[in-house]
Amino acid sequence: MFNTKMARLLMAATLLGSVLLAGCSGPKTLYQWETYQTQTYEYFKGEEAKEAQVEALERDLQKIKSTGKAVPPGYHAHLGMLYAGLGKDDQMVQQFNTEKALFPESTPYMDFLLKNAKKGAGQ
Repeated sequence: MFNTKMARLLMAATLLGSVLLAGCSGPKTLYQWETYQTQTYEYFKGEEAKEAQVEALERDLQKIKSTGKAVPPGYHAHLGMLYAGLGKDDQMVQQFNTEKALFPESTPYMDFLLKNAKKGAGQ
């Protein structure tokens, strides 16, 4: 009788401990951010050269791809804007189209940016 109660108590304590330890592992993030947030901040501050930002984001993109994680929404759009600022229209279009493919909800805005880029090129 004593052994059965102790066994049940020990089993309950083990189960509780397992649940608590599983909760300590922390949440897994859906996206891998790398330096995207920092680069976006630098872009709006205007203190870092666009070329350096592109290099950092492209390097981070390779790292993200190598881990099999996903880039966050806006990553390719931001990279496209940087390419537009550098006059690299082909890369800009490629990045905007990638953003649309990964995040279909961004399609109206990406199409708007592409349409305005074409207008600007035609003037």
